[in-house]
Amino acid sequence: MYKKSAIAVLLLCVVWVLGGCGTPASEQVYEDRFYVFGTLADITLYGVDEARGREAVAAVSQDFQTWHHEWHAWEPGPLGDVNAAIAAGQPAPLIPSLEPLVQRSREAYERSEGLFNPAIGRLLQLWGFQSSERPSGPPPSREAVAERLARAPGMGDVQVRDGVLISRNPDVQLDFGGIAKGYAVELALARLRTMGIENAIVNAGGGLSVIGSRGERPWRVGIRHPQGNGVLASLEVHSGESVHTSGNYERFREHQGVRYTHILDPRTGWPVEGITSATVIGTDGTLADVAATVLVIAGPQDWHRLAQRLGIRYAMLVDEAGTVYMNQAMAERVQFSGEPPENIVISPPL
Repeated sequence: MYKKSAIAVLLLCVVWVLGGCGTPASEQVYEDRFYVFGTLADITLYGVDEARGREAVAAVSQDFQTWHHEWHAWEPGPLGDVNAAIAAGQPAPLIPSLEPLVQRSREAYERSEGLFNPAIGRLLQLWGFQSSERPSGPPPSREAVAERLARAPGMGDVQVRDGVLISRNPDVQLDFGGIAKGYAVELALARLRTMGIENAIVNAGGGLSVIGSRGERPWRVGIRHPQGNGVLASLEVHSGESVHTSGNYERFREHQGVRYTHILDPRTGWPVEGITSATVIGTDGTLADVAATVLVIAGPQDWHRLAQRLGIRYAMLVDEAGTVYMNQAMAERVQFSGEPPENIVISPPL
């Protein structure tokens, strides 16, 4: 939910040439993109002619724009109304698209032991990350962060009954930036299925999901190198799978040569350090989106245990020194571009 003056480079990308002149109708590839949630959304459809492709992308684009408005944490809209009601200690009716997002967030909060916590919107605001522009200037004081943290907003403070949200903590401020794109991509694929599309990739920023294949070949995607503009690795993605990458290098504030990432550790209120990116593969795109952020926060010491708790079978992390951490299952799927990293740490199977 973050707008930048320049369009962000996608963290995940389709890595082969798509389609060509004179391609048979059954093998045609239609690709289009649009700007939403502060990033580019790419849609690639296989076996679809241009007219049908335009119709499908237009429908999905309209859905994304609607969700962008309904789920936006700081622009006027339904989520802003919910947060205002929470702050006033009042019940907050939920529009239909928000209720499942709240419920999924509560589940992820519990499974991640609180490392995924969309209730810390006030902390994100304090750091300047609830803004359409990149924040600048000095970071907030430790006293200000500690004050926000002491009020302990968490998704455990939120209950939903009969479509109405009630919070026992007025300092809860919901921000679904860590889950919205994964959930939206899943909904977009469901929409494409209703339109008879059987083979597609929907990619929004650092996350994508796929159905079907590219003819007789699986879809293949690249994972951007977190310390440069190239591709770190590529992998095949099978129907029903999602790939999500969370990184600390696209969105940040910088002051006097120090970079503060937008990914906050809800236990400390401060930006995470050490890990530059985490990539996960899963069959639940919403949970995969959450897990990518959780593993960045968990870091080298705890990512493996948290991945197990979240049911993530394939995971890979990269730290600031360039060391790659991954489990055996992920090691068997990725193909590094060029020479593999010098330091790779492979954990036991998840």
